[in-house]
Amino acid sequence: MISKRLAKYVFWCTLLGVLVVPAVAFGAETAKVVTMPMAIKTLGAALAMGISALAAAYAQARIGSAGQGTLAERPEERVFVLTLTALPEVIVLLGFVMAILLNT
Repeated sequence: MISKRLAKYVFWCTLLGVLVVPAVAFGAETAKVVTMPMAIKTLGAALAMGISALAAAYAQARIGSAGQGTLAERPEERVFVLTLTALPEVIVLLGFVMAILLNT
């Protein structure tokens, strides 16, 4: 069993990674002079990607646990549960598209 202290550490490191890694990746263009509007655009793109990933993870966790309960009682619903489990990935894809549009 994971301790609460380790769980908090893993949570905050993951949250920081989800929010910081896209910002660094989108802001990797060092050949240009960075202005404030460019920095705000990059931060907006990073937030779009990071928050959409967190929202999809939250939704998938809820859908996955409910889906397991449904499959335990009614195994014939597996296609429906699989469809609902894959649906939150669209949130991440839309966040990725938004990040690309904001950064161009």
